[in-house]
Amino acid sequence: MLRIVKSEEITRNIKEMCIEANHVLSKDMEEVFLNAVNTEKSGLGRQVLCQLQENLKIAGEDMIPICQDTGMAIVFIKVGQDVHIEGENLTDAINRGVSQGYIEGFLRKSIVEPIERINTKDNTPAIIHYEIVAGDQIDITVAPKGFGSENMSRIFMLKPADGLDGVKEAILTTVKEAGPNACPPMVVGVGIGGSFEKCAQMAKHALTRNLDEKPEIPYVRELEEEMLLKINQLGIGPGGLGGSVTALAVNVETYPTHIAGLPVAVNICCHVNRHAHRTI
Repeated sequence: MLRIVKSEEITRNIKEMCIEANHVLSKDMEEVFLNAVNTEKSGLGRQVLCQLQENLKIAGEDMIPICQDTGMAIVFIKVGQDVHIEGENLTDAINRGVSQGYIEGFLRKSIVEPIERINTKDNTPAIIHYEIVAGDQIDITVAPKGFGSENMSRIFMLKPADGLDGVKEAILTTVKEAGPNACPPMVVGVGIGGSFEKCAQMAKHALTRNLDEKPEIPYVRELEEEMLLKINQLGIGPGGLGGSVTALAVNVETYPTHIAGLPVAVNICCHVNRHAHRTI
């Protein structure tokens, strides 16, 4: 049976999610952050983490943005094939929600025309990734992405012979080159396989995965654990000032690829890794 969803409902949820993600850390991120405070071996590193923790507390209580860079709105939306959206078309409804969220939430508007640098004044357009799925629900994830960490992200078009060792080297190389510029401790999203654009999309989506969920594929799970350990042995530390906690998590997604390629994308996110999730 076809389910009718008003476009206004999507707009309202997107607006609220933009505000929520920019003010409140998700529960899974709260847990790993607290663990980082308790396990950081460097005194200076612990001091930085405690200051960041205080900032997060103030942001949530006083409804002040976690970071002055309130990001570019990234939206992952899965629409059930038994849903009919009534009203505005979906893209306009999403962008209207982003516009309302950033204006009414007094969030910094950071989106400009790429060459002339003219500000769009409402943080639109969003980057929207659509997926049609079974069912009669709409699943939405909003992930505002700051560009301090985004600028440190990389794509590698490896050769098949590079194999898993090449993937590991690509991840570590990206983190080393990012250093303090990605506002560590960071979350590292990795996309392996697919094509040039698919691996990048997977790396971005990997950042939104609940950190309590572990991959079903054994080698992926082992890769995440090994990379987190090795990244934290680099000594970059909180704020890039040295320490044992450079990354809070490494999340990996994979997809089948062509016999002649091994695309790998590494998308780094800062210590807040903002995202909000809802199902309509």
